[in-house]
Amino acid sequence: MNRSERGTENGSVRTPLFTGMALDRADRLRTDASWVASQLESPSARAVGASRDGVVLEGDAEPRLARRPLELAPAGEPLLLGLEDGAALFAIDLDGLDQAAGEAFVGGGRAVPLREAGGVLPRSEGGLAAYLAALLNWHRKHHFCANCGALTVITQAGQSRSCPGCGSIHFPRTDPVVIMLVESSDQVLLGRRAGFPSGWYSILAGFVSPGESAEEAVVREVREESAIEAYEPRFVSSQPWPFPSSLMLGFEARSNGGEPVARDGELEDVRWFPLDVVRAAAAERSAELALPPRVSIARFLIERWVARHDHLQTSDAAYHG
Repeated sequence: MNRSERGTENGSVRTPLFTGMALDRADRLRTDASWVASQLESPSARAVGASRDGVVLEGDAEPRLARRPLELAPAGEPLLLGLEDGAALFAIDLDGLDQAAGEAFVGGGRAVPLREAGGVLPRSEGGLAAYLAALLNWHRKHHFCANCGALTVITQAGQSRSCPGCGSIHFPRTDPVVIMLVESSDQVLLGRRAGFPSGWYSILAGFVSPGESAEEAVVREVREESAIEAYEPRFVSSQPWPFPSSLMLGFEARSNGGEPVARDGELEDVRWFPLDVVRAAAAERSAELALPPRVSIARFLIERWVARHDHLQTSDAAYHG
């Protein structure tokens, strides 16, 4: 269901998971305290919940985030996610509930780790799950002002926190990370970190440094991690990655090849893998190579690369046939 819902392009998924949320974030309304208060009293308002261990889902054949009436949510400062079909949708941190309240909220649903949930939820629900988890992660870690240490309060119905002590306003943080598929002819550059499952390799990635463009970060990270020179970085797609607060910027880049060397201490091995091996791994048929799960943009970029090469080969065979 999920793969077809996201759509295909030459046999590959068009957009990464955790994208495609349809919720209206209600940016113009959330600063109106009287409007927010009225939504908290509205019988149509609902809440979705998550803990550090996962998000609450319901439904087996067609899973979705469990929507619960607000009477099952604790009183306190609201975290408004937005409007869904005109009704307010709030976020509930289950880690802040006592056991009885938490069990009542979960009800007939189930708590599912976010990575697992991303693989089974429809596209719009996966995007909502990422938003929910990222917002709760940020609020858990920002009760105190980074400038003066005073206790902060929720403002804009959850989209910021303000410090009564020094007047600072803090907004949810998102860290940009470049992740890049580097190709040379019909090979792709993959690396593995210590602790990866046996045979598991992925494309390279790294945080964008201050004063650096995303394209510059691609070239620098590839050089630092593998001693390979990349060029012509091209942006492909992005993915929110709430583990805890990254935005993955997916790129493709070219290289003239060379012998890769794991030299900055982050990777224990880095090497070129040929198309046939990567294709088999993408189809879960390789004993030599395992790829990241499909919930990741790494897998999206790899499958897109395989599909593009297969499409070119098919077109070339038809032309010469």
